[in-house]
Amino acid sequence: MSDQADEQPPTLEIVRGSATDEELAALIAVVSDAYATEAADAVAEVTQVSAWTRMQRPLRRPLRRDIPWGRFSG
Repeated sequence: MSDQADEQPPTLEIVRGSATDEELAALIAVVSDAYATEAADAVAEVTQVSAWTRMQRPLRRPLRRDIPWGRFSG
């Protein structure tokens, strides 16, 4: 089951007071925009690794920094 299929759209319930239609429209616009911005920022981009890059990684062994090299060994 995918995560998107389980998601429900956010709901808004006014439990106190009497808001006008204009106030409700402004509230919905602000909350919707904030929700959309937060949802867009929360998604991490998945980097695509090509098969070529994946094959090339094991060809080079990591450098050993513990072995002194030439005149720079100190």
